[in-house]
Amino acid sequence: MVITSHLKSLQALELAVRTGSFKRAGELLGLTAAAVGQRVKALEDYLGIELVVRGRAGLRATPELRAALPHLERAFAELGAVSRELDLQRGQELHIAAPTDLVELWLTPRLPKFRQAHPNVSFCINGEGDAPIRLARVDCRIGFGPVEHPSETEFMFPEFIVPISSPAIRDRTAKEPAHSRLEGFPLLHLDAYRDDPACPTWPSWLSACGIARSAPDRGIRFRRVVPALDAVLADAGICLCGIALLEDALEASAISLPYAVSTGAMTSHAFVAHFPAAASVNRPHVQRFRKWLAMEAAGTKTWLRHVTCS
Repeated sequence: MVITSHLKSLQALELAVRTGSFKRAGELLGLTAAAVGQRVKALEDYLGIELVVRGRAGLRATPELRAALPHLERAFAELGAVSRELDLQRGQELHIAAPTDLVELWLTPRLPKFRQAHPNVSFCINGEGDAPIRLARVDCRIGFGPVEHPSETEFMFPEFIVPISSPAIRDRTAKEPAHSRLEGFPLLHLDAYRDDPACPTWPSWLSACGIARSAPDRGIRFRRVVPALDAVLADAGICLCGIALLEDALEASAISLPYAVSTGAMTSHAFVAHFPAAASVNRPHVQRFRKWLAMEAAGTKTWLRHVTCS
């Protein structure tokens, strides 16, 4: 049946129409906007009809979907009610939705410390882990965006954007004059921070630093930090990248800063963790994780201040 074989696609569809955006639906599901769009497209291909269209106000249901939409909304509302009723049976599970880069570079390396202190807690992070996937709302949703401080959010840390390279490329560029040392070296472009108005691009960074570079818009583009970092480590070029997630790589000298840290810029957006109040009621392990997360984030903020001298 389509209901059982396309449940995730139906969930993505309902959220996309309700929020008016693949991006917003992805934030709620711990997925990228592209992944949400792919789930909706898979359902459209299966049914042979178009389900959503883009309008000035965002995504909206097509006439083919409109009649079924109230049933879809009620169905997921009922599933949510069932999940909430059964929530106390989840035991010590933590369900987290977070950007993949944060999970791979920052959260996963730190989790063993939490697990050592709390061995009975199991995790499901972005749908994977030792806790089963459930339809209930997540206990912690982390995103990178504008900083707000309602009672259910925990400010973590901003990013600091500066050119990074491999040690080998740093040594090669260091032989050239600072104002022209990037000429001839590939530039890698990272779109992970493009929604932040304070985040520099290669053209704006080069202009601000008075550095000459032909065709500053050219080069390989990356949506995520991890593949961009892999390219840097492979000597594929120099990337304008945030370093808050790269503490381990910098401390181990796996990556280098070919220009002074003073040429970098702090983002106006930041990583922020959201803890729905309903997810924390009668669940002390969620509160313990929130406290632990705040302590780990404080360590990263301290390291950033030390590195950037801010």
